[in-house]
Amino acid sequence: MKKKMPIYKAILFTLLSAVAFSQDNGDLKLWYNKPATVWNEALPLGNGRLGAMVFGNPVNEKLQLNESTFWSGGPSRNDNPDGPQVLDSIRYYIFKGDYKRAEVLSDKGLTAKKLHGSMFQSAGNLNLAFENASGFTDYYRELDIEKAVFTTTFKVNGTTYKREIFTSFPENVIVIKLTASKPGMLSFTAGFDGELQQYSGAIDATTLHMTGISGTHDGVEGKVKFDAKAKIINNGGQTSVEAGKIKVSRANEVTLLISVATNFTDYKTLDTDENKKSSSYLNAAVKKPYKKLLNSHIAAYQNYFNRVKFDLGSSAASKRPTDERIKNFAGTYDPSLISLYYQFGRYLLISSSQPGGQPANLQGIWNGSINPAWDSKYTININTEMNYWPAEKCNLPEMHEPLIQLIKELSESGRETARVMYKSGGWVAHHNTDIWRISGVVDFANAGQWPMGGAWLSQHLWEKYLYNGDTKYLESVYPVLKSASEFYKDFLIEEPTHKWLVVSPSISPENTPQNHQGSALAAGTTMDNQLVFDLFTKTIKAAQLLKKDPALAADLQRLADRLPPMQIGRYGQLQEWMGDWDNPEDTHRHVSHLYGLYPGNQISPYTTPQLFDAAKTVLVHRGDVSTGWSMGWKVNLWAHLLDGNHANKLIKDQLTLVDPVKPGHSGGTYPNMFDAHPPFQIDGNFGCTSGITEMLLQTQTGAIDILPALPDDWKDGAISGLRAFGGFEVSIVWKDNKAKQVSITSKLGGNCRLRLPNEVTLKGAALKTASGNNPNPFFEGVNIKQPLISPLATLNDIKLDKTFTYDFDTQAGKTYILDIKN
Repeated sequence: MKKKMPIYKAILFTLLSAVAFSQDNGDLKLWYNKPATVWNEALPLGNGRLGAMVFGNPVNEKLQLNESTFWSGGPSRNDNPDGPQVLDSIRYYIFKGDYKRAEVLSDKGLTAKKLHGSMFQSAGNLNLAFENASGFTDYYRELDIEKAVFTTTFKVNGTTYKREIFTSFPENVIVIKLTASKPGMLSFTAGFDGELQQYSGAIDATTLHMTGISGTHDGVEGKVKFDAKAKIINNGGQTSVEAGKIKVSRANEVTLLISVATNFTDYKTLDTDENKKSSSYLNAAVKKPYKKLLNSHIAAYQNYFNRVKFDLGSSAASKRPTDERIKNFAGTYDPSLISLYYQFGRYLLISSSQPGGQPANLQGIWNGSINPAWDSKYTININTEMNYWPAEKCNLPEMHEPLIQLIKELSESGRETARVMYKSGGWVAHHNTDIWRISGVVDFANAGQWPMGGAWLSQHLWEKYLYNGDTKYLESVYPVLKSASEFYKDFLIEEPTHKWLVVSPSISPENTPQNHQGSALAAGTTMDNQLVFDLFTKTIKAAQLLKKDPALAADLQRLADRLPPMQIGRYGQLQEWMGDWDNPEDTHRHVSHLYGLYPGNQISPYTTPQLFDAAKTVLVHRGDVSTGWSMGWKVNLWAHLLDGNHANKLIKDQLTLVDPVKPGHSGGTYPNMFDAHPPFQIDGNFGCTSGITEMLLQTQTGAIDILPALPDDWKDGAISGLRAFGGFEVSIVWKDNKAKQVSITSKLGGNCRLRLPNEVTLKGAALKTASGNNPNPFFEGVNIKQPLISPLATLNDIKLDKTFTYDFDTQAGKTYILDIKN
């Protein structure tokens, strides 16, 4: 390992906006000294459409294969047409306090009669059985996330073997390169298999072929066909067909190209020729030499990955294998494991979500089962949204595009759901969807009767605009925002006590209040109120920017004014429900009512200190250790509570090694760095990457907040390439826990408001102390009602560290360097 360069020497490259970090390339590798024996030890490769889990076994190598459109069933809907017959009664019983009766009616008349979501399914495996590979020594296995390349090396009887594998971004195939240090030493048998295969065999002595069809699930017949081919290109030796497999004998080196395609066209159509599509990818790739395939793949990947650099320093612990580092992390000083974990999250998003493809689902693009946990679909009451929290701020806006497209498509299917189930205008979605864009209620009322999926997903449409400032983009998504608002315009109902307008029936996601007849059904839950408020206010702003629909904007403002305020209950907590029903012993994984703290911005120490304190009380009550994704959310929440040490404690909890075979019940991290719910869910990886960013940079409170939640342990560090609202790109260097220099590149021009823990000087622009609202429209604050506070509540005074807030004008395309006074 190269000697580490002192952090202060990194300042110079920041000034040049080409950050040459001191981080050793080895700090961007997951590596191991033994093969994977189970799926949660295998390493993930992906290009947004194809996914592969690679085990690295010298004797029996396996690549478990996924294709992003291979799902059970086919185009389908799950609306319950009985909704209009029961809706009024359900609302009546909720307002009367007969929650159980409301739940029974909801399960009968609103929950889907069939199809509770299709399953994302494994397409099968490519197996390579090698001769004379047992007794291997000097084993090494790595995933280089700087290049998105998997490598295995080992020795057998004096011969060194090497395998390189990647999923090509430009060519849309999986590429395997097998070499040996001596000629004629590569002999193996290759073949496909899979639980859903219809045929597996060899077309000729160099081409494998497998076809299959997706499973039938919830009464919906499997109609997605897949076609997989593998081309073997050998240098030296011979190939032959044996029992439907290809035997390679005494080759010098071998390249394998794997192509998988389906008949999926769009969520309504299955008319693509999967055989032709699979062959077209393979025929194009086979014309290019391996080196060109590798170099073009790395270049395409690094176009995204290299935008953000992150360095917390290193230590001797980083020389250990990755699984050992995770196991020992709580008791060792290993700062580069945090930066590796952070960048691994970015790697996973690049690899599982590409423009023109499907969004990352519960497992991204990696699933080894035909019957996965929770169907490996899209859970839109937190998990899908969390997958995309890193996209904009971690400089991967292109990776956001598949989710934006899903929202547009879901708004189409959700319009029919709103009409059929609720006789409402606009569009609605509940807590789950899939590749067919179902939008009805799945599972059962206590989990699924949550008509807020569209409201939450719509926040992503607006957030993307805050980063890119593109009014043409805003014009393209405005109809979706408008339609989502129109649903709640029709659906809100006046509750009898305060005459507030509330969503009913609904739940606070997946949590049931105590002494509530065992039912989760309620009206006017805090998260619902926050989501509707955000949706209305953002739709109003979009309409004003686009000079559209003034009458609708006025209507939405009147409705927003009648939404319930946030309430502080008897324990000093932010209430989760309209009633003061919270239990301080409740450690439920969902903290839905803290949406207003993050990812929303309705709770802030600067504008709503009482709510800020009440939100903190909720997190103290809920505790730290939970499912993996819940801990990832809490990292973000503690960052927004400006407590970097507590956020860092949760990162340490997250980086707790989980047994890949017997994972237990608490979250953590598998040996391959996948998040453990358990089982594996990818949202925890993305949530933690987002949370680390929020510890270093926040933009939701009306300013670009520099190092708002820097933990004591991160004494020296540097990060470059982060994005902020208003089209700003930010790089930060800090030393001795204090900002040293900050670089701001303005993409759009306009006022830049900075909040820092130190005074600063700026060359090339006039700094002035900030006051009032930020004149930059991308940093508009929110206007919310004053909270209602229980007379039994005890609140703490909020004591904030001193900060300095400055404004300065920027020009598009110009970079500004701030020197920090210590």
